[in-house]
This record gives sequence, C-alpha cells and structure tokens, in this order.
Amino acid sequence: MEDQDFKAVFLFDQSAEQVFNAVCNVRGWWSETLEGGSHKLNDEFIYRHGDIHYSKQKLTEVIPNKKVVWLVTDSELTFVENKTEWTGTTISFDIAEKSGKTQLIFAHHGLTPKFECYKACFGGWTYYLEESLVPLITTGKGNPDK
Repeated sequence: MEDQDFKAVFLFDQSAEQVFNAVCNVRGWWSETLEGGSHKLNDEFIYRHGDIHYSKQKLTEVIPNKKVVWLVTDSELTFVENKTEWTGTTISFDIAEKSGKTQLIFAHHGLTPKFECYKACFGGWTYYLEESLVPLITTGKGNPDK
C-alpha cells in the first residue's frame, strides 16, 4: 500500500473524443485561472490554489482520444514539510473503449501514501475528478476553481 499511486477509474457513455476533449480542457474542470496551454504536446501550464498549492505541468504525451500525460516540473505545497513533493511526479489520463463505454483511468504516479500531502491530495483529486471532470464529461459543465 505504501507504494501505491493514487488512481481513479471511471466509465462513461460519452465517446473517447468527448472524454479526451474534457481532460484537455483543464480550465473547465481544475481552475479557470490556469496559466498556459493544456492541449498540445509540450504545452506547459501553472495551477495555483490560493497560497497553499502551486504546480507547473508539462504535457509529455498526447495521443488524441487515448492518452494524456503531464510531468510536474515544479511545485510548492505550503502545507507540508517537503514543499516540492509533487515535483517529478506524473499525472496520466488513459482513455479506452470497454464494452461499448469509454473508460478513463486517472493516475498520479508518485503520489503515494508515504507522501505527507497524500491525504489532502487524495481528497483534492477526488473532488476535482468526481465533482468537476465527471460532470464536464457528462453534462458539459465542470466545477473548476474560479
């Protein structure tokens, strides 16, 4: 359990293209104030949540309707001792067809229970995925930070 990355799996009636487009619309589900691009290979963007979370992501893999991978190139979490624990981790979105539905597997590789931020980050990711990305995919409207 100590080395298990944070992971979440979802099934949708929507197409792989719809899921992919929603994932890439990071302003639509994570933060409206995102700085930078989040659609193309090598795009970089910055996410901030008040003064407690800063992270810079680079898109290192983009396969339309199949996969998106972000590398966290810089981070500062002010609520933990090791403020850069996200730096060097990767975040992936794998999209595949499963029995007539579209499966999305989200994983934050390197975010494991041994991280001090794991509990808070688990809660944060769960919120943004279930309460914002899922509705963006299913209804066209997410609940990103304003």
